Amino acid sequence: MTYLPCIEIESFADIPATASVIWLHGLGADGHDFAPLVPELQLPDSLSIRFIFPHAPQIPVTVNAGYFMPAWYDILEMNLERKIDEAQLIASAISVQDLIQRELERGVASERIILAGFSQGGAVVYQAGYTFDKPLGGFLVLSSYFATSSSININEVNKNTPILIQHGTRDPIVAPILGERAFQFVQKFSGNVSYETYAMEHTLCGEQVVAISQWLQQRLAN
Repeated sequence: MTYLPCIEIESFADIPATASVIWLHGLGADGHDFAPLVPELQLPDSLSIRFIFPHAPQIPVTVNAGYFMPAWYDILEMNLERKIDEAQLIASAISVQDLIQRELERGVASERIILAGFSQGGAVVYQAGYTFDKPLGGFLVLSSYFATSSSININEVNKNTPILIQHGTRDPIVAPILGERAFQFVQKFSGNVSYETYAMEHTLCGEQVVAISQWLQQRLAN
């Protein structure tokens, strides 16, 4: 099995992790983008979390003049609805599911595996999480949109998996309405979804980091 290349950060080097957070970056970034956030979350070592930050493959991106850059899928048109290469997104989701399966083989229970994603990474989280065949611990979607909402076949085991959606009210890259639409779509089948907004652009802010930390601790406390 060939896995996506990843950065891994563990609470303890000599004690097996009992929880995992797989965190996907956005367009043009890589796994290093969110790795520095781990100490800022100030999570207790007792949670014994393995953070996994995969690198997306380098592909040509149509809306960026065909330049090769890290991307989970091609964006064909940068309009509000965002015309994308859905097959590439689904392939990326399957690669993420392979990472989930590897965590299961490492001894982490599926209910203690969290998927997180920013922007493009969040779109992949929706697809990977809601189609996975074992119950997961939660989904964290940051400044993103549900790109496959019209075609996804949601697996019953993750229909009510806790999900936190966060978005900037001044986001010029992924319009806030897209985060709201994703929230409304998830509400149709799940009663376990929260939506938070922050006075920011296409980024993260300190108040948000505190909220993420609290949410992760709630999800992984037991």
